[in-house]
Amino acid sequence: MITDLTEGKISRKLWSFSIPMLISVIFQQLYNVADSIIAGKFVGENALAAVGTSYPITMIYMAVAIGCNIGCSVVISQLFGGRLYKDMKTAISTTFFACGVLSIILTVVGLVLCEPLLQMIHTPENIFADTSVYLDIYVGGLVFLFLYNICTGIFTALGDSRTPLYFLIGSSLGNIFLDWYFVTAFDMGVAGVAWATFLCQGIASVLSIITLIIRLKAIKTEGKTVLFSGKMLKKISYVAVPSILQQSFISIGNMIIQSLINGYGSAVIAGYSAAIKLNTFGITSFTTLANGLSSFTAQNIGANKPERVKKGFRSGCILGLMVALPFFIAYFFFDEAMIRLFLNSESSQAIQIGREFLKIVAPFYFVIAIKLMGDGVLRGAGAMGWFMAATFADLLLRIVLSHVLSASMGTVGIWIAWPIGWVLAMFISLTFYLKGVWKRE
Repeated sequence: MITDLTEGKISRKLWSFSIPMLISVIFQQLYNVADSIIAGKFVGENALAAVGTSYPITMIYMAVAIGCNIGCSVVISQLFGGRLYKDMKTAISTTFFACGVLSIILTVVGLVLCEPLLQMIHTPENIFADTSVYLDIYVGGLVFLFLYNICTGIFTALGDSRTPLYFLIGSSLGNIFLDWYFVTAFDMGVAGVAWATFLCQGIASVLSIITLIIRLKAIKTEGKTVLFSGKMLKKISYVAVPSILQQSFISIGNMIIQSLINGYGSAVIAGYSAAIKLNTFGITSFTTLANGLSSFTAQNIGANKPERVKKGFRSGCILGLMVALPFFIAYFFFDEAMIRLFLNSESSQAIQIGREFLKIVAPFYFVIAIKLMGDGVLRGAGAMGWFMAATFADLLLRIVLSHVLSASMGTVGIWIAWPIGWVLAMFISLTFYLKGVWKRE
């Protein structure tokens, strides 16, 4: 269902648009978490460590896909809000052409560089083979990852947050079942976890493309639509490239931190892998709400209604804080139960490591939720320089502090770097928002 976000009661429109996106990401994260739970419970601690070690590398590819998603979503939202439907269709087809080529290039590069990357981050020998197998299968499905993310970005730009939800529910439930089935019935180990994701993501991407084509045919335009435009690609790239760089640098930063953690052995890696999956569940939920605010901002900027953006930001912050609360309660007060979802009782050191991480970062979810809402407005308005500045400040501080504090405090020092970076980045993002740099952009 295509929705115009430039009219109607702001809080109701934004929340009804964002909540299906939130439910979508919950299902998406459920099958990501299921990968690790099934690996840890049914294969063992080393399998969980293998999936966890590959995570920062897979997130680099995910970062590029999400950056493309954001780039096309912002531009298409602005064109849709301005009722420029012919240009909007050109932007959509141009995005598919560009991202199809990019996904093929990244697949080839990924298959060649898989093992060198694992060696670079000091992957322990006892989990190296499993990690390599998982990554090879994941990289083989990159074209599906890109196609699905592009479709999701376009649906969101058109104000339709429910269609991606339906595909994600089906894909997530199918993924969880296949994870369990491949590992328990066929004893495929880590490879079974990877193949489950490959198959379900492929089916979801094909169905998304078919549905999108049907929806776009219903939007009538005069004359023949240009299928590829260099000018439109440049406009999309203006938003997409900074988003890709921002997401990629975060992933590279996480890979540097993973390299630091890998030096503590597979038990610490396993505990961190469990905790970071839970943490990512929360952060991705807040980021998804911020993406909804970006689409809301972009449509209203396109319609020249900046006052709706201000009210949308306030509504977005309230929603973000409401979502942060249950994550805080679950991770801070029930931390042991959360970590034990991934690990058996004999993995006592890994369980303790995971609990430490959650106890330290969970109270600051309210901070990062507000920070991401400020980012959502900046990104939706196309203020990408300001958006990147807020993000890189957090990342650089986390990397530096992780190395400095771990020298005297061990793994606890690494975990403390997270909230310090979040607090600083929140002040920077809010400062940019309050100064109104998004209006000038």
